[in-house]
Amino acid sequence: MSATRKIIEAYYDDDFQLIAIRSGLDDFSLAYALNNGCDLRLKRTQNDLNYGSDLSFSIFDWEDEINQNYWVLFMNTCEQEVGISEGLFTNDVSQKTDFLVSEHKEVDYFLRIDTDDMRIRDNIVKVINAMPNIVTAYSIDPNALKSKSNLIF
Repeated sequence: MSATRKIIEAYYDDDFQLIAIRSGLDDFSLAYALNNGCDLRLKRTQNDLNYGSDLSFSIFDWEDEINQNYWVLFMNTCEQEVGISEGLFTNDVSQKTDFLVSEHKEVDYFLRIDTDDMRIRDNIVKVINAMPNIVTAYSIDPNALKSKSNLIF
């Protein structure tokens, strides 16, 4: 099943912090590392974020009811196989990579924090940068993104 993206103006909440993460880790390994290092409780959602019929992005989330924060970890890349037919008997398959946030193609994952507290974001960036297997993590202003609507789900 796929999660459908619905944007309703009355419920459109664009007040969130965004952290870009570059890492060679798999999505479940990164979620595990963030849970241990940042004291989070991210879990894989039952439904991935699907755009069209062939784009699927994994999502891990956690609602921190005590501090009233909502955390979402999601992939920025989606690889799909594309068949190329050249001639009568040759069929080649190549990989095509699509991005959820196309302005930041160098980013592997995003961590979205629905909170007003800027100190949380700054502290989490420091902790993530100190983790092994993390190339870098940095904050991004979501209001400067052209594809910001892709982050509302």
